[in-house]
Amino acid sequence: MKILILKPSSLGDVIHALPVLRLLKLHHPNAEIFWWIDSSLAPLIEGDPDLAGIVRFERKRWGKPRHWPEMFRSIRWLRAQNFDLVIDLQCLARSGAFAWLANGKFLVGLDEVREGARGFYDLAVPRPSFYTHAVDWYLAVLPPLGVPVHKNFTWLPERPQIAADVKRKWPDVGVQASACPSPDTLKRELQPRWIALQPGARWLNKRWPVQHFAELIRALAKKFPTARFAVLGGKDDAPLGERIFQAAPEKVLNLCGATTLPEMIEWVRRCDLLITNDTGPMHVAAALGKPLVALFGPTAPERTGPYGQLQNVLRLNLPCSPCLKSDCHFEKPDECLRALSPVQVLTRVQQITA
Repeated sequence: MKILILKPSSLGDVIHALPVLRLLKLHHPNAEIFWWIDSSLAPLIEGDPDLAGIVRFERKRWGKPRHWPEMFRSIRWLRAQNFDLVIDLQCLARSGAFAWLANGKFLVGLDEVREGARGFYDLAVPRPSFYTHAVDWYLAVLPPLGVPVHKNFTWLPERPQIAADVKRKWPDVGVQASACPSPDTLKRELQPRWIALQPGARWLNKRWPVQHFAELIRALAKKFPTARFAVLGGKDDAPLGERIFQAAPEKVLNLCGATTLPEMIEWVRRCDLLITNDTGPMHVAAALGKPLVALFGPTAPERTGPYGQLQNVLRLNLPCSPCLKSDCHFEKPDECLRALSPVQVLTRVQQITA
């Protein structure tokens, strides 16, 4: 049996979709499963034990006519595989078109009206409700295919070589923290280890103010005097990381732009707690079962929050939130996050570690 999954982006969305892969492979252990993914995110699933291969979607390159021959070769390769099942979890026009052009025997997708992709599908699976979490919606494609849904799988298996690289590059990262520590274990082990912070986010109005992160670091350093702090993020987040680093230089390691995507995952695996905006690493922590505090403003945690840890979301009940928009039009710009104080976040951290 040959299966193609289409979920090219974003980081959090791909993380959300991985349980579909895990359960398909458990139910069809001899299946050859391929994943169509944006080339920038390919390192996330390269060498995954449940995949027979990945198909790179070169979104930026294929937007230019001179690179269209590459795209056509990719489509011809997809068609030559004679897939028995194609699953489109992106439900956009381009993913629906690629799924249809793959010419599999049966095409399943999500019933999303935004771009009419459902017109390509043999079966469109509706979202049970507006507030159904993305993970549960993706998993809803499986029962119609005769695949049982359960939680007996490893969401993000450790990659030993990447873990070794992290230990070699940052030898003071310490011993790996428990995969899902109990409250007693976390209280005992947090102080001599690491707390991760994620100050960036793709939407500017999803970013808790960096000055709040800096103030929080100073308070956490007093509360947990032997703990250290790792600031995660890409190159564009480096100025944010520097602001936080300056708040406690002897305590903070600014990793913004310094890690690969797989290395970031192993860093989260080795930290005891993540304090994060609504962005990709938050979903990594949730998939790893790591304790976290998630700071939400314009987005709805019920739909896309940290799966299994919605109780650890902090958000304010403002009349405009969640607006689900990338631009703030409230009379007090970005008030949904600005008014969330470092003291409130510190209190939640203390509750988790108590």
